[in-house]
Amino acid sequence: MSDPAAASAPVPRFRVLDALLSGIRIEEAVGRIVAWARDAAARRYVCIFAVDSILKCRDDPRLAAIANASDLTLCDGMPLVLAGRLAARLPVTRCYGPDIMLGVLDRGRAAGLRHFFYGGADEETSRRLQENMEARFPGLRVVGRIVPPFRPLTEEERRETAARIDASGADVVWIGLGTPKQDYWASEMRPLLRAPVLVCVGAAFPFHAGMVRQAPVWMRRACLEWLFRLCAEPRRLWRRYLIGNPRFLLLILRQLLFRRPGGPFGEVVRSPD
Repeated sequence: MSDPAAASAPVPRFRVLDALLSGIRIEEAVGRIVAWARDAAARRYVCIFAVDSILKCRDDPRLAAIANASDLTLCDGMPLVLAGRLAARLPVTRCYGPDIMLGVLDRGRAAGLRHFFYGGADEETSRRLQENMEARFPGLRVVGRIVPPFRPLTEEERRETAARIDASGADVVWIGLGTPKQDYWASEMRPLLRAPVLVCVGAAFPFHAGMVRQAPVWMRRACLEWLFRLCAEPRRLWRRYLIGNPRFLLLILRQLLFRRPGGPFGEVVRSPD
């Protein structure tokens, strides 16, 4: 998507509980991010949500407001994709965070896009991420990376972080902190940064660094990635899937029957562009 007008055209949003999700295909999402990154005047941020993120929006109105004010809030999960296709009747495809990242890194090479990695569990993950991506995409320009502390930044640290990222000349800042921390960071730092696009990609960092195994493609296509991840990290993820998924279904049923919370399930609205 090289046409700036097309890249800035509004994307339909559809309602799932408190969140307004972008009804878009992954190819178009990648094209928009690349086009925005080439526009020095752009000031955009992108969220990528799975079912767990939608539940966090139910519990935290601030997160819902951040998602709904984003330039894109993409569907990283087949239940959300099916909601877009069946309820909203939009041509939605899964915008899996790791795939979005690979697509933009690849397509951005022709434009000479400069990338900055913010996040990761430790320095080893961050270093391996950069090495793996540079090996996979010859000519890729990674201009910096920061592994932040596991606590809120002080005001001085926020200013120093913004100055360091701006000094790198980054066009795209990839944020791998997990939801909701990465979404809060993008919203708070967006006014401080000159980089045209901030993209929240969560688990893409450890996946692409080779620190965590991804589910096989067939499991992702069969909507079974949750089972793979639960088996791989049961102590961390059991509550998300064994409690969160049934809760999500009950809330969706309530929205279908009573149009609460938020409004009619699958209601199509326009984006805030």
